[in-house]
Amino acid sequence: MVGTLGAALLTQNRADRTKRLELQAAAEQRREEREHAEALLQAEQAQVRQRESLELRRRCYIDLNTASRQFVTAMTNYLHALRRDVDVEASLAQLENCRSTFRDAYSEAQMIAPDPVLQVCSVAKTRLNTAYGKFKQAGPSLSGLVAELQDLEDELHREVWPFVGAQKGAMRSDLGIESAD
Repeated sequence: MVGTLGAALLTQNRADRTKRLELQAAAEQRREEREHAEALLQAEQAQVRQRESLELRRRCYIDLNTASRQFVTAMTNYLHALRRDVDVEASLAQLENCRSTFRDAYSEAQMIAPDPVLQVCSVAKTRLNTAYGKFKQAGPSLSGLVAELQDLEDELHREVWPFVGAQKGAMRSDLGIESAD
């Protein structure tokens, strides 16, 4: 009789132990599945953040590149207006507008662009502002003085355009776009 009762207790004990192991294994599997799902969610969120960051930088770079090029073009147009002595005030107003647009785009880039890109953009900004200062200083007093106007235009092509191009190259590189250079 003791053997019969002992066997029943032993069987019950083993059944309880087996059930406990099964429950532990199931809990461990659920924990692993939760961890895996969490890891997948975090990876997906990181990809979304990366795509959003790339899109934000792309938009910012387009605005800055456009504003820079329009700023240089407005300076060139101002020189042509001075050379022809026609629509000088309208060209100057357009130059001021382009300068303001550039300043706004550059301010946005300061908050978004990584330091390596911002360093190149800063050099371009300095060159643009230096040229703008020379144009403003010379102003209408150069109207009709062909040699002086040509010097300013040459300086624009030599001292500004290459740095605007370098800025564009740095932005393209940051976006992962291969350069033609």
